[in-house]
Amino acid sequence: MNLDYTTLDLLRQSHPAWRLLRSDHAPLVASFLHRVFIVPNIRVMAQADLVEALDDELFALRETQAFPKSAIEYLNDWAGPDKGWLRKFYSSGSDEPQFDLTPATEKAIAWLGTLTERSFVGTESRLLTLFELLKQMSEGSETDPQARIEELHKRRDEIDLEITRVLAGDMPLLDDTALRDRFQQFNQLARELLTDFREVEHNFRGLDRRVRERIALWEGSKGALLEDIMGERDAIADSDQGRSFRAFWDFLMSSSRQEELSTLLERVLTLPPVAELKPDARIRRVHYDWLEAGEHAQRTVAQLSQQLRRFLDDQAWLENRRIMDILRDIEARALQLRESPPPGEVMGIADTAAGIELPMERPLYTPTVKPVIADVGLEAGDAEVDAAALYSQIVIDKTRLARHIRHALQDRTQITLRELCEMRPLQHGLAELVAYLQLAGDSFKTVADEETVETIVWTRIGTDGREYIKQARLPRVIFVR
Repeated sequence: MNLDYTTLDLLRQSHPAWRLLRSDHAPLVASFLHRVFIVPNIRVMAQADLVEALDDELFALRETQAFPKSAIEYLNDWAGPDKGWLRKFYSSGSDEPQFDLTPATEKAIAWLGTLTERSFVGTESRLLTLFELLKQMSEGSETDPQARIEELHKRRDEIDLEITRVLAGDMPLLDDTALRDRFQQFNQLARELLTDFREVEHNFRGLDRRVRERIALWEGSKGALLEDIMGERDAIADSDQGRSFRAFWDFLMSSSRQEELSTLLERVLTLPPVAELKPDARIRRVHYDWLEAGEHAQRTVAQLSQQLRRFLDDQAWLENRRIMDILRDIEARALQLRESPPPGEVMGIADTAAGIELPMERPLYTPTVKPVIADVGLEAGDAEVDAAALYSQIVIDKTRLARHIRHALQDRTQITLRELCEMRPLQHGLAELVAYLQLAGDSFKTVADEETVETIVWTRIGTDGREYIKQARLPRVIFVR
């Protein structure tokens, strides 16, 4: 960041942290918000609880200082757009206002904490941290496999040498100064991490606010809006901040990591040099504060997804309502025109295909045939006619024929239609042969050999009682099992 005159003057006028440091009530604001929010790691507080705490603070200060406003007036002023030290909002399912610190306020309070005099300024731990970070970046970006193997061998040799020294009784320990130095560095980084969480949550809230504003003012299509919103959501998640937060969250959500952190903190806090520093009691459960702070960021992402779902449901309901309004309007107009339809052509629909009629498709003229009617008188006949032929109908039992085909295919893989007729001769002639062909196409797997023609022969009893031989020539039909 370029700290020139223009940039600093703009920050002095617009940045909430700078406005807090310039305020006449900066000691009250910083001390009260530090005691209420930062020390107990409170992320959200209801208005009634915060007003009660500020009333107690003002009651103690009014003995020596003049604070004319009420607690709720001060809180609303600190949450106003011209201050921006608190965030006032309404949580889902509650009508009571909620308050939370802004990242700028926490940065200002953290900077004020650096102005106090420390017992000593440790530099060794920070130098070792910087050196370790450089080593991680150098080794993590090395693409030469041989170089990485040499580095791993070197690290293994150092570990083997340390193991040998410990087995020999040479165990180097950190002195009291080194322990205090490293604990101060850990304490500072742990608090800075909580501050960074509030800024990460603020960035996600900014995304949620922009999404809500865009939904409220959007006039285009729903697909374009969703593509725009999800693109920005992916950009946040895939950014350096988003990937770093996801890696941190996955690391901290491991139960083994939580147990390891708890064990290490318990052991370190019992060391005499660390106990002499009188550390804050909350440092013992700082990793649970990290989890709580991370959950707020996760809830913000969930609220964004819930807002998108609500938008989709509202849009679908509005579109369905519009369709129903159109249908009702059509029905109402149809009822109005039922008694007095408009004259002339109301609506024309073009034909969907061209009507083509070729000249040669037209039939030739056929003269009408005039019937010749003989002028003969009708006489009643007395001939005797046998009516039994009207009632003698032939019924082909297809079930029996199908059973015959299955029985024939039990001991062979295929059989021709001619062989079937030879095994069981046709009893009803051509009608039974047609039934076989129908079963071949509907119920059985068949193959037709067009090059081979077979002759199927059957006998028929004539009306005179004599036996006649009939035959049919057709391509070979093979039934396959």
